[in-house]
Amino acid sequence: MTKPRTRRRRVVTGYDGSDHSLQALEWAMDEAELRRLPLTVVHAWQWPYGEAGEDAGDRGRAAAGRVLRHGADCARACSTIVEVATDLYEGPAARRLVELSADAELVVIGSRGRNAPARSVIGSTASAVAAHARTPVLITRGTGPIPVPLHPGPVVLGLKDTTGGEVLEFAFEEAALRRLRLLVMHAGHPHHLTAWGVAMAPLPDVDDSARVCREWVDERLAGWQEKYPKVAVDVCLSTTAPKESLLDASAKATLLVAGAGRSALLSGHLGLMTRSLVRHASGPVAVVPPAAGPAGPGGSLRADLSGSGPPTADPRQHGSPGSMSPGAGDRGR
Repeated sequence: MTKPRTRRRRVVTGYDGSDHSLQALEWAMDEAELRRLPLTVVHAWQWPYGEAGEDAGDRGRAAAGRVLRHGADCARACSTIVEVATDLYEGPAARRLVELSADAELVVIGSRGRNAPARSVIGSTASAVAAHARTPVLITRGTGPIPVPLHPGPVVLGLKDTTGGEVLEFAFEEAALRRLRLLVMHAGHPHHLTAWGVAMAPLPDVDDSARVCREWVDERLAGWQEKYPKVAVDVCLSTTAPKESLLDASAKATLLVAGAGRSALLSGHLGLMTRSLVRHASGPVAVVPPAAGPAGPGGSLRADLSGSGPPTADPRQHGSPGSMSPGAGDRGR
């Protein structure tokens, strides 16, 4: 089991006054209360459009300040958070959120849903923040108040052989804070046989394959279950495509947890699986960066974030007998 993450100092959320950012703000308030941390509300603004008078920038800053004060006032009036700070930034929102993530426990941002225009917004803002942030990024869905179902769904985690301890820790901690069950999903694939150099269709012993996969999953979870004994864990073993399984589970989940992937560490881009979950999941998705942090020699923070718009209310180990690779195949208190 890897060394747990060092606890950070605050929850950060992007706010622009839209219904989508209001939902992100509510999630952030929830997280700050549960974690007993201060909250920082961020609003980024830009004035890049055409020619304007000398006072245009001053007017833009004043208007942006009013939006930011509204978000902070909502947080102070509707929560028990002891400290609510504000951060007004002129420039790309994604860049500022990544900068603040270095001193944050969690970053929360909103998205506009799953239709085509929304996916392009997610690609330019939420995915950029999730790929570069130094702390987990929680991406909310939809508008208005967070649904509060009578029976909240579980926290869902897709477990594969490269899933780091920091991802497991976040999923267990979130389930513990919200007093929810943790559903761990693992896709195990039977080994293929070879005859005369030609791959044959798999002829697995289904029971034996399931037993091996379950033993591997139990080994990966054992240390975390000892640390979080009050978290009830359910394990789902599947031979279907992992992406589809996780997307289906997201419809009833309170939160879907995924790792940013090794590509975030090396190149500053989310892994294919996580990128798909961020764009297509039905509910909120938390993206957890590698323990070493995502900044790598191949990634260009400035290049990836310079065009992102304002926040819209938009040691790997233990090889697995199976795989969760993409190639195979509320406000609950």
